[in-house]
Order: sequence, then structure tokens, then C-alpha cells
Amino acid sequence: MHRLGPDEAAGRLGDFTTTPRVIRISIIALFVGVLGAVVALILLRLIGLFTNLFFFQRWDTTLVSPAGNSLGVFEIFVPIIGGLIIGFMARYGSEKIRGHGIPEAIEAILINGSKVEPRVAILKPLSSAISIGTGGPFGAEGPIIMTGGAFGSMIAQFMKLTSTERKILLVAGAAAGMSATFFAPVASVLLAVELLLFEWKPRSLIPVALASAIAAIVRYYIIGPGPLFPVPPHVAFIGPVGFLGCVVVGLLAGLLSALLTFMVYAFEDAFRLLPIHWMWWPAIGGLIIGLGGLIFPQALGVGYDTIGKLLQGNVPLGVIAGILIVKSLIWSSSLGSGTSGGVLAPLLMMGGALGGILALFLPNEGIGFWSLISMGAILGGTMRSPFTGVIFAVELTHDINALFPLLVAGVIAHGCTVLLMRRSILTEKVARRGYHLTREYAIDPLEILFVREVMRTKVVALPASITQKDLTQLVTNKQNPRGQHLYPVIGDDGQLTGVATRTDLNQLISEAHSENADHPLAECLKTDPIVAYPDETLRTVVYRMAETGFTRFPVVERGDRRKLVGMVSLNDLLKARTRNLAEERKREQVLRIRMLLPLRRTIKR
Repeated sequence: MHRLGPDEAAGRLGDFTTTPRVIRISIIALFVGVLGAVVALILLRLIGLFTNLFFFQRWDTTLVSPAGNSLGVFEIFVPIIGGLIIGFMARYGSEKIRGHGIPEAIEAILINGSKVEPRVAILKPLSSAISIGTGGPFGAEGPIIMTGGAFGSMIAQFMKLTSTERKILLVAGAAAGMSATFFAPVASVLLAVELLLFEWKPRSLIPVALASAIAAIVRYYIIGPGPLFPVPPHVAFIGPVGFLGCVVVGLLAGLLSALLTFMVYAFEDAFRLLPIHWMWWPAIGGLIIGLGGLIFPQALGVGYDTIGKLLQGNVPLGVIAGILIVKSLIWSSSLGSGTSGGVLAPLLMMGGALGGILALFLPNEGIGFWSLISMGAILGGTMRSPFTGVIFAVELTHDINALFPLLVAGVIAHGCTVLLMRRSILTEKVARRGYHLTREYAIDPLEILFVREVMRTKVVALPASITQKDLTQLVTNKQNPRGQHLYPVIGDDGQLTGVATRTDLNQLISEAHSENADHPLAECLKTDPIVAYPDETLRTVVYRMAETGFTRFPVVERGDRRKLVGMVSLNDLLKARTRNLAEERKREQVLRIRMLLPLRRTIKR
């Protein structure tokens, strides 16, 4: 007998399905959040250490820009060395360290049951630190998302948890790492929801939010407070002309997002054509980085200092052009080579450069205003996460007055890219590995429709006292409707006593001339059948079908007297999908405008 779930019993349907187990997962998530902050600190220190070692030949963990080194032309060889090291680590350590981290986290969640190998937790931050420390034009956010997620997954794997619970802890670690890196706890939760969780449920939102919050608190003491990029205060309302400028920024940021995504995967396709093993690709990407850095040193490394200058509005036009040309080329080519690094910081820099150019033509709304708006817009367009981009820009700068303009520019950029590209820069890599995911979340019609709305009430029900001879006569008279495969059997009081399949009936009919022909049907039926109830949602019934393997249920009233009221089958559940399709495709004009002419009165004479 199927046991009713917590949302199946009469009168217990509700908006949420969260159970008290969320408390236990939340407590574990708090520990994961603390660990994520520590891992973020280690990664930042490693990046600083390798940058100082390779470019300045000193032992120091302070984050510095590779620009200003005294290596001269030998600077070209530093990224090549870094690419060689990463290639060897990926081939002989773990191939999962390749790429910018977020697609790998998505794949671990959707494909691998939220299980991440322990060695990835060690090799990913180490390889990313080497990549960025040797001049790679990447950010630390992608690697820390994958690393934090790996530690969250490892903790979960030591416990007896479901795949969904492992996913929650993996995402909690990822959000904690990003929160600690940028001091952006709210944006980190939004990123988790929009990119990693693939659901909006309290069971996952609460632990992830707590992990992000505790990571931000720990970051305050071990790394320092925010904002990461302080800006001068901007006006609270920019007016219609200013918002029209936000639309322009959104459109251009969307186009730039599409171009950058195309460039990354065009370079990846080009590397695939090379007649050498992929282990050597990062070294070739390193050569491109070295040449680009020799031309434009500001393109090397994380570039936090350049982002800050863009928001302060004191960057020369030549530097802005160098970011848009050199930075975008070396970033997309090296990322296409399969090296290890993140995408957020480069996108912020290129978005800020776009805003710096547009500031020459758009209304003056304050120092660094258009760079800030363009940063948020390009995040929303490239990552297809508009709310993450908006809140992330606000938390990085603490400029709450920019929230409204960021919203306008962000959704315009998002709309532009969803119309131009089928996938984002993050999900395209997942698709190229043979998987598919959707970024559109909607209510399943099976969750809001009830059994009573789709069940069939015109069904043949057999009395329990019918004999085999009477059953033969019933079928011979063609009173049996075509297409019915399951027959409910009821007693004299109309209560369901069992069910019989068409196969059972045919066997009884074939034995109609035997000595047992007068035995009643009640002796041959399946008692205690699995049933459905009129007030159950179709989702509940679908889950029950999946659990039991049966695709047809009799529908009975609740209570001790299980009165038969109908039948529901898998085909009946398709009615919900049909209704959904009709709502999507059927166009109709509900209200019509009619010209109201004055009434003409005819006077009879």
C-alpha cells in the first residue's frame, strides 16, 4: 500500500514542502560557510604569492598587479610556464580543473549527483592561483565557487544524505566562497539560485543564505570589510534622459556579451583543430597572454586595481581601449584554451571600459556612473543572471542609488542576449559536453491541477459478485468500453474492493467452461489496490506512478468508505500539459473596443 506523503493527506496541501530536516542541513551549512571563507582567504593569498614570485621574485602574499614588473620581454614566458604547469596538473591530476569553475559546478550538480572528487578541492585553487599569478586575465570567483562547492560536497559525502541535500551543501560552499571573496552575500545567494540550485525552495534557500551570510561575517575579520570598489555617491534619480541612456548601455552591453561569448567558444573550437593534445593548449594560451601583456600590461592578472580606477573615472581613453581590445582578446583566447580561471572580474573590467567610452556621449550623472551601470549590465547579459548582476554591482560599491538604473540596463542586456544566443557563456560549455539544461523556471501545471479535474467518470466497474459466465456475457454484449485496461471491482455498497486488469478478465473468460465457472470475481481480483484521491495534485499522482510502476489508478473518496468516483491514467495527466500548451499558443482578443455612436431616434408621424 502506498504511503501518503506529507502533502498528500487531506487538508494538508500547502505552499511549501519543507520539513524540519532543513534545520540540520542549515547547521551543517554554517560550518561549510566558515570553511568557504577560509578557503577564499587561502586562494587570494595563493594568487598574491604566485604573482609576487613570478613577476617580482619575492615572497609576499599581498595581491598586486603584474603591471610594473621589470622582466621586460621575458614577461612573455611567465604565462607560458603557468600554462604548462596547468596542462600537466589537468592531465595527470584532474581534468575538472580546466575552465572557469561554474560549468564544472553545474555539471557536478546535474550529472554527478553533487559528488566532487576530493583532489579537485586541492588542485582547483592551486591551478587557478598559478594561472592568475602567472598573468592570466581571470578572476578568482569561478575557481572559488568550484573550490567552495568541492569542500561542501566532500563534507556532505561523509554523511548519509540524499543527492538533493548534497547539492544544497555544495551550493552553500560555492556561495560562501564567492561571498567571502567579494563581500557580496546577497549577490552570492542570487547567483546560487540563478545558476546552481535550479530551484527556489526554502529547503535550499535557507541553508545557502546562512552559509553566505556567515562567510561574509568571517571575511570581515580575516580579510577585511567592503565595499571592494567604493565609488562617489550618485544622484538618487537620474531622470528620463538618464534612463534612456541606461537602455543604450543595456543594448550595447548585450551586444558585447554576445560577442565575448562567441569569441570564447570560437577560440575553443580553434584549439580543438590543433593536432596536439589538449594538455599543451594552456601553454599556447599563455603565449597569447604574454604577448598581450607586453603590449598592454594592465590586461594581466585579476585587475581589481583597474576596475577601481574605472569606477573613479580617472582612466585615460587609451587604457579603456586597451581593455576592450587586448583584455578581451587574451581573456577569450586563454579561456578557450582550457586553462583555469574565472569570468566575473574580467567581465567587470570590460563592462567598466564600455561604460567609460559611453560616458563621453551620455549625460553626466556623476563620476564612474556609466562604468558602474555597464558592469552590472554585462554581468546580466553574459551570465544570463540579471538580478545577480544588479545586486552584485551594488554590493561591490555600496551605491544603493544605482539600483534602479542597474535594473533597467541589466534586464535590457539580458533580453538582448536571450534573443541573440541560445545559451550563456556558462551553459554553452555544459551543452558541449552532451548535456542540456534550462534556465527558465516556471510552475509545473501538475502542481496546481487536481485529480478531479482530469479523471474519467465514465468507466466500467464490475460488481464483486459477478461470475465468470456473467462476465463472458458482459464482454460479448460489447458493454466494455474500448481502451479501458483496468477495471475497478466494487461491493454492493459501492465501496472499492479491488481491481482486475484486462488480462485477468480474459483469463477468467477462457476458463468460463471449466468446473470453476461459477466462482465469483471477488476470488480472483487484486485486493488492496493503489488508489488516487480527487483532492490530490497531479504531481503527487505522477510520483506515485513512478514509485509503483503502475500507470492507472482508481479514484476513491477519502475515509473508511472508499467510494469509487472515477479513474485516472497517465494519458489523463497529459491533459494538464495540453492545457499548458493552449495557454502558451492560443491567441485571442478578450476585450474589444467598439465605437459608441449616438443613438438615432426615429420619430413616427
